[in-house]
Amino acid sequence: MQHHDPVGTPGGESGSAPAAQEARLPASENVLATLAVDLDEQLRFADGELVLTDRRLHATAASGLPQEWMLTSSGLSLHLADHAGVGTLDLHGPEGRLARWRYTLAGQAAALRLVKLFDQQRAGTAPAAAEGDADEGAGTEAQAPPSTWVLLRLGRFARPYRAQLIAGFVLTLLSTAATLVPPYLTIPLMDDILIPFQNGKAIDPMLVVMYLGGLLGAALLGWGLGWARTYLLALVSERMGADLRTTTYEHLLTLPLDYFGGKRTGDLMARIGSETDRINVFLSLHALDFLTDVIMIVMTAVILVSINPLLAVVTLVPLPFIAWMIHVVRDRLRTGFEKIDRVWSEVTNVLADTIPGIRVVKAFAQEKREADRFREANKYNLQVNDRLNRTWSLFTPSVSLLTEIGLLVVWGFGIWQVARGRITVGVLTAFIAYIGRFYTRLDSMSRIVSVTQKAAAGAKRIFDILDHVSNVPEPANPVRVQRVEGRIEMRDVGFRYGSRAVIRDLDLVIRPGEMIGLVGHSGSGKSTLVNLICRFYDVTDGAILVDGTDIRRFAVADYRRHVGLVLQEPFLFFGTIAQNIAYGKPDASREEIVAAARAAHAHDFILRLPHGYDSLVGERGQGLSGGERQRISIARALLIDPRILILDEATSAVDTETEKEIQKALDNLVQGRTTIAIAHRLSTLRKADRLVVMDRGQVVEVGPHDELMARQGAYWRLYQAQARQVDEEETLRETAPTHAAHPAGDA
Repeated sequence: MQHHDPVGTPGGESGSAPAAQEARLPASENVLATLAVDLDEQLRFADGELVLTDRRLHATAASGLPQEWMLTSSGLSLHLADHAGVGTLDLHGPEGRLARWRYTLAGQAAALRLVKLFDQQRAGTAPAAAEGDADEGAGTEAQAPPSTWVLLRLGRFARPYRAQLIAGFVLTLLSTAATLVPPYLTIPLMDDILIPFQNGKAIDPMLVVMYLGGLLGAALLGWGLGWARTYLLALVSERMGADLRTTTYEHLLTLPLDYFGGKRTGDLMARIGSETDRINVFLSLHALDFLTDVIMIVMTAVILVSINPLLAVVTLVPLPFIAWMIHVVRDRLRTGFEKIDRVWSEVTNVLADTIPGIRVVKAFAQEKREADRFREANKYNLQVNDRLNRTWSLFTPSVSLLTEIGLLVVWGFGIWQVARGRITVGVLTAFIAYIGRFYTRLDSMSRIVSVTQKAAAGAKRIFDILDHVSNVPEPANPVRVQRVEGRIEMRDVGFRYGSRAVIRDLDLVIRPGEMIGLVGHSGSGKSTLVNLICRFYDVTDGAILVDGTDIRRFAVADYRRHVGLVLQEPFLFFGTIAQNIAYGKPDASREEIVAAARAAHAHDFILRLPHGYDSLVGERGQGLSGGERQRISIARALLIDPRILILDEATSAVDTETEKEIQKALDNLVQGRTTIAIAHRLSTLRKADRLVVMDRGQVVEVGPHDELMARQGAYWRLYQAQARQVDEEETLRETAPTHAAHPAGDA
């Protein structure tokens, strides 16, 4: 392990601000994450900072000198834990713990991000390698049982509504207190009016009116306060649910491509849709009921003790048994509901697969097969629910039985107390009224165990998304992208899928405005290199520079605004032609949209559509041909006027005539831009300034077409192989009619 001696001034003077720390770091280092360490060893508030770069972990504390550890040191590992509102981050080496930092849980998200990026940098794990990890992660999610405490993490979404929640809590207290008044008034009604009347004493009408008025007033007050409480907290819970959905979706959009490669569409849709809806129902209904039940039980217990302590103790006899049952059942419900969520996501996955691919399903007459697949998923979902319902169906009646037994105990003990003259009939009547409410609330609380575990399972699946840190991190202090000239430089670039190296020691310089053609066998690394330039993934080794700046130092969205991408299979969103062209520039005028369509040779066919630019393209653009979709995607790229253009097999999926139209559009698109093109047909790259031949993740040849053909090297062999394939295809087409003309018998 390499440990660097502390440098600079003590952390109390200069280490508190991130800028001060980063000033000590070389300008060539990319800051990946920072964490404010705001507690010292004695858990007192203090200033400190951890900064993770692509080379080292740098730490300053309120006392002591700055320290740093190189990520290349052997045996380094970070361990994260939290307890009672305090997070702890330990750095371990081969000889044991090297350092410990503490922080309040406000920094938990930053700590999770720092640990994730630390592990990635230490392991040299490329983002795409996480495809395997994603599957493992999905398995880990499935195996880890959700804790009820995960619901406390929803507190971050409650923070903006503190005032409303406090008001709701006060209303809950008042409404609960109002509902406890009527049983108390039954004591004087029984002891001062009804029982004396049975003994021959006249009833005082004014006293009756006063007590009945008190009962009515308490009922009306309880109703009004209960309505205000329910309405206010329902509004808050709806907003919290909306914030949770929005935050989850926004975070999902920031995650890298490899995350989506390891997840099913139906599962992610279920998480953001049904899981957040379940949490919202829990917050708006069940959490409110639970709070009311707790307050009711506490207040009732206080009143019972104040009336008769001995009778109150007898009343609470069933409580330990009910608590034990809840504890036993809770763990089974917790894992059961989480499994139900996963099984249900399999049902939605079948729908998410089948509905978008309905054309293929029908083309291959696989309706019955897909129906059987859905039936099997639905059947398994039913079996899992049945197993859980067996546990739940036994639990609920058992709690009801215990409460009934508790009520009988109170009746028996109360009658014995009345017979001995220790309490009055009015006191016993009030006790029975209170105890009925007490056990009703207790039974209600036991039922909340089910919905709480469902909500906890849903919250865990939501936070599994929110806790996932992007493998393409935003820099802590990004370099602003002013104007991109388009010079791309790759220095010793390396990239690995897990342990398999896909790109190795690649050096290449692309001049501004130059068109480069990437060629090579399948699996040679062409698409991977393009993904690295787009920063869909980050390099494992080396660096990619644009205009002299490492692209990892740019904000991701800021950088990608200057990169245009035309794919082999263009994706169109449901909407109009104009909306799809203007997707990268939503505020574009109609004139700009039409100009981009003209340049993409799409204007003519658009005008032939029923509503022109306002025609709907259908789901994923299914209402258009492949060539039409491709020209709209070219218009979309033209509209944002990118300085760097990526063409990934843009003409390989269309016929020859359509290819000519698309090629004309591409000729307009590449004008004055740095262009990197991958093409299946080498003939389409003849206009490229240089061809870059790749083989097994390395550049083996670079030069113009004629020069490379003259060398008779790797490119020449590729070209000859493709020419022979074309000749064979033409020969087959020419001989096919001849064979077709002969009768079957002559053959």
